[in-house]
Amino acid sequence: MPARIGRSWLLLTIVVLASLLSTAGAEELGPAPEGSFSIVVLPDTQTYSAQKPEIFHAETQWIVDNLQRQRIRFVSHVGDVVDRNVVEQWQVARAAMDRLHGVIPYGLSVGNHDMVCTTGDCSLFERFFPASRFREFAWYGGSHKNNVGSFQLFSAEGLDFVIVHLACNAPDDALDWANRVLDEHASRRAIVTTHMYLGPLHRPKTSRGWYDDPKGRMQWKKCHGEQGNTPQEMWEKCFSKHENLFLICCGDQSRTQTMHRTVEGAGNRPVHEVLCDYHEGSLRVYRFLPDDDLIEAWTYRPHEGELTRETRIVTDPDEHQFTLPYEMP
Repeated sequence: MPARIGRSWLLLTIVVLASLLSTAGAEELGPAPEGSFSIVVLPDTQTYSAQKPEIFHAETQWIVDNLQRQRIRFVSHVGDVVDRNVVEQWQVARAAMDRLHGVIPYGLSVGNHDMVCTTGDCSLFERFFPASRFREFAWYGGSHKNNVGSFQLFSAEGLDFVIVHLACNAPDDALDWANRVLDEHASRRAIVTTHMYLGPLHRPKTSRGWYDDPKGRMQWKKCHGEQGNTPQEMWEKCFSKHENLFLICCGDQSRTQTMHRTVEGAGNRPVHEVLCDYHEGSLRVYRFLPDDDLIEAWTYRPHEGELTRETRIVTDPDEHQFTLPYEMP
């Protein structure tokens, strides 16, 4: 082979290899830069508690392994921790969440699968995740009905936060409690995690409706009978009243999977409403960049070690990886 051709071939090989390495690296979640911090949101884990505990364990192990690399300060679970409200599945969930216990502040919302939906009986959730389990931690603020509702406090990069976890279709007494918590911590930046919030505006009447019907803040409910509140009622009775609230996280809708929108809240302040409900091993990392007044939303599959670029239901990468403006003076 002539020397000139040999050198050209070598150069081409190097360029191709560099391109391949760059493409592979682009699928990974890079480290959080200095001055930033992250909140991890665990979408519905019901499938894992029922059938694939290895994925649940992989998610919580990844969080523990990446506390420093991703500068993780809090973990929030959107509910539907289990698929069937039975002891065996709660044991799986407790074992997976135990990895976080005493390591990182965390909270859980109670989903419709985590209770007796018609009555709101959450006795098994209360057995495995009672308020007494958390009272030793300074970051645990308190609870409503033995941790069925709860709030936590944490700080990062000079910013103070309160995060409230509410059950699916929380009744009025739970919303009254949440209003008091948010009022008492009005000086802190507020986040709410609840289970059912974004999805089909009205209960779909066809199987395709779950995918194709108009979507937004849902105007129907599943739990607590007449006492339960729709997501729209939860907004009107509680969330819309607090100027410090800037982020609402939810799950529940696996046939929507991901959705985000920004609405006007109290004091004409923007509130970001975000849904993530992946049943194939993805979790959501919200990376706060105070110097840029920006939140980066990264969707990541820990058990595969790669970003979620597309799914069968949502093929647009910008629905899985996106940014949210948020002033952090």
